Amino acid sequence: MAAVLVTAAPLTAGTAAATAPAAAAPAPPANPYVAPGGAAAMHGDSASSDTTPLAGPGTGPLTSRRTALQSACPTVLAGSDGIPVAVCTGMFDRAPHVHLLDPATGASVTTLDLEKSSILGGIYSYLDHLDRLVVADGSGDLLRIAHTRDAEGRWQLRIVERTPFGAALAEGDSVVGLAPDWQGRVWFATALGVVGTVDTATGAVRHGALGEGVANSISTAPGGTAVATDHALYLLTAGADGAPRTEWRRAYDQGPSRKPGRLSRGTGATPTFFGPRTGAEYLAITDNAASQEKLIVLTADGGRTICELPVLAADGSGTENSPVGHGNSVYVADTYGYPYPAVPEGAGDAVPATAPFRGGVTRVDIEADGEGCAVKWTSAVRSAAVPKLSVADGRLYTVERTGVIDPTRTGILDRFDAVSLDSATGRVTGRHHLGTGFLFDTLQMAGNVTAPGVLWQGTVTGVLRIAPKTS
Repeated sequence: MAAVLVTAAPLTAGTAAATAPAAAAPAPPANPYVAPGGAAAMHGDSASSDTTPLAGPGTGPLTSRRTALQSACPTVLAGSDGIPVAVCTGMFDRAPHVHLLDPATGASVTTLDLEKSSILGGIYSYLDHLDRLVVADGSGDLLRIAHTRDAEGRWQLRIVERTPFGAALAEGDSVVGLAPDWQGRVWFATALGVVGTVDTATGAVRHGALGEGVANSISTAPGGTAVATDHALYLLTAGADGAPRTEWRRAYDQGPSRKPGRLSRGTGATPTFFGPRTGAEYLAITDNAASQEKLIVLTADGGRTICELPVLAADGSGTENSPVGHGNSVYVADTYGYPYPAVPEGAGDAVPATAPFRGGVTRVDIEADGEGCAVKWTSAVRSAAVPKLSVADGRLYTVERTGVIDPTRTGILDRFDAVSLDSATGRVTGRHHLGTGFLFDTLQMAGNVTAPGVLWQGTVTGVLRIAPKTS
């Protein structure tokens, strides 16, 4: 199938024809220990599909409001009650803070300060089946945090469970990824490559070392837990005692160095479970090949290679984002050259040190027989956030960043627009101006959708609430 290049010509919101829903395909398997609704984890669900079962803001007139929290807020979650919970890193203290947001306005109604950890500490958290935030902070403990109202009706955030990681978390290490399996165990991965499970009912922690660094979150499906290190993709399962064991390992091209617009030398992707039959028969990541990165799609059962396909720009590409996966389709956004204000300790120098942020989003389809992949379209949209696919309305929702003089040259006065794309064609179907300047920088963070079509998007200084004008 030949690639179709789609330009990112600006459209006035509401001028595009309605988009048909995404092709019928199963949703990711519903994890019984994750809050329902498709917004309980940074990447939507424990499979990290970056899809939502809800319709997004749409293509009509939109409203947007920025809540200033003096924090970068990469994680905005919502459970069965629809109340957003944001995990943010303070601009000044670099410590995690949990905010409970008003669903109607986005204002913070209460906050809870956590202990400082690494730059990635606390970012990859989730809401459990009781709408409690599950997070690891700098205390060395796994926390469950509930939001409740007191006798006077005031909201409060309260730690209701604390389980020490103990010997699994060495001095100088930090928990990067968290996700529950289908037995209720909490899987974790640390920056130094320790993986394990926590049974919070008994306090039992079982762990082992992969011997490779981890810079992204982890994903779970009924068949196992996917962990991407800076060298390889693993599928892990737990023994009868909860101890992790490797079902298979697939090495990938680590590349010669960290690229600009990347936070590590290895893959920038949290592994994505997806598929047309069960919603989880495939796994996708990207590598760090020079100069053009490849999308790698494997079978979850056995790790057989479906395809290893060069994507994005041939003369310099890279992505720090998890692929979006639904049915037979995968969507990859290029972050090469994106200016991050800070990178994790030990990430190494970027080579080259800087580069223009050209962006681009590519759709890749798995062949119907499950043998091979092909690029279906490439859009020139300079995505400044992890795109979110609504399977209800068939649109990808993201934020586009545009330089003042040269669209690809980033600066503190850049323009940020909420953009929707037709997932079938890659064409821009809606655009809404969010603001100008670094206050609106979405920093390649992942948004989440709540009813009625509200997109919650973190920024370097707080949270954006983007909604249809009537909501």
